Amino acid sequence: MKKWANIRISLPPLVFFVFLVGMWELVSYITRVPEYILPAPSLIGRSLFANVSLLADHTATTLTAVAGGLALAISTAILLSLAMDRWKPLKQALYPILVVSQAVPIFALAPLMMIWFGVGLLPKVLIVALVCFFPLAVNLVEGLNQVDPEAIELMKIMQADSLMIMKSVQLPTAMPYFFSGLKIAATYSVLGAIIGEWLGARAGLGIYMLRSMNSFRTGDVFASIVVVVLLSLMLFKIVEAFGWLAMPWKKKISDYNEE
Repeated sequence: MKKWANIRISLPPLVFFVFLVGMWELVSYITRVPEYILPAPSLIGRSLFANVSLLADHTATTLTAVAGGLALAISTAILLSLAMDRWKPLKQALYPILVVSQAVPIFALAPLMMIWFGVGLLPKVLIVALVCFFPLAVNLVEGLNQVDPEAIELMKIMQADSLMIMKSVQLPTAMPYFFSGLKIAATYSVLGAIIGEWLGARAGLGIYMLRSMNSFRTGDVFASIVVVVLLSLMLFKIVEAFGWLAMPWKKKISDYNEE
């Protein structure tokens, strides 16, 4: 029954997506829109498969920046969030700055990264980290705020040390918030890498887009967009799977509620 319920939920958007692609193909065929303006889905598919090896090489470069940026953002967000939770004056000083920092567009910071660190891998990693850090830090701080103080007091009465309190009370409460932020960060991470590559790179999906656009190969541009979308979905699902493995109690609660 659960399997059929999942199929029923996922079927309408899939049917609607197929309908949109079909209408796009039909309109492109009827109106004869030039390919350099709006290529038909069939042309995009041919571009995707014709350049699959080249796209794979550029994708590997982009994923390297994504992995490095995500790792840096996760480690920094965890350390800073734990520090803000432990020392309230630090939170009062830093939290407003975190919020205000989101008013600065990444397109304004990315050129500075290129000026300071060149056009290698490091500035792309830093740009991805900047894009991913905010949702991770804010969600983790919010999760730590939701910890029941009475549970912490009970653990202290039972002579539990700080590490045991963190492991038994704080982490289980904060982890759903952390993985919610990580889903957002993982989705944005590819966009951050693309922005860095637009501003200066030798390889990557961003530079592949720019070269294709400058050559009026619009089909190749759309093919790279398809790859970016698939990468974002893949990272989202990977984070979802890690969340499922890290929080088995949520699955048990969900199964219990369904029963």
